[in-house]
Amino acid sequence: MKRPQLVNDEIYHIVLRGASDSLIFLNKDDYYRGVFSLFEFNDKQMVSIRDRRRARIYAKKFGNKEFSATRKILVEILAFCFMPNHIHLLLRQIKDNSITDFMRKFGTGYALYFNKKHKRQGHLFQSKFKAVHIKNDRQLNVIFNYIHTNPISLLEPNWKEKGTQAPKKANDFINDYKWSSYQDYIGQKNFPSVTERNFLSEMMGGTVGCKKSVQDWIGHKKEVLGIGDIALE
Repeated sequence: MKRPQLVNDEIYHIVLRGASDSLIFLNKDDYYRGVFSLFEFNDKQMVSIRDRRRARIYAKKFGNKEFSATRKILVEILAFCFMPNHIHLLLRQIKDNSITDFMRKFGTGYALYFNKKHKRQGHLFQSKFKAVHIKNDRQLNVIFNYIHTNPISLLEPNWKEKGTQAPKKANDFINDYKWSSYQDYIGQKNFPSVTERNFLSEMMGGTVGCKKSVQDWIGHKKEVLGIGDIALE
């Protein structure tokens, strides 16, 4: 799929996969580092995570705002989901080339951490991230559900084609899945500082609407016209 031109103020579904579909998260610490990297690398400025941590500690200890970590964000992260071998992101570009800049910073920074920790060499991710333009509210609703229900495939690998055999179990699994933005959308504080949720939450009908939309998607999943164009699987 040819990547579209990335335009300011537009929303894109982004997928970044491990090279040859290799695992990019091996344990809980990797997932936490990935979430932390989403937040820290969403910054136009150069980022040193070690220096940023020191600044936060100093600001907390002495109450000096001069040392607090401030960011000039590159993108609005509307939603995310981490899977063992790939990442789903829903991003709004707010500056010229900012999605590309953000993905480069995130990919390089996380890969350096992962390779050092796990004593490996070489590329961690495929050379290019995939992107598709979300063109209307209907697609936005679909991709919100699609991204946040992706982890069900860890329970039922073929559920996207056949539907789930255990909707309640699948729904409970999604509610408890820590490595996505879904818990924050349904009012379970998880990683609230990572995502900008006001726009999507209002469109979906708040926490109740978000939960109902995902529950309906799980319980009555069927082919949706055009889903293949925005799913990037």
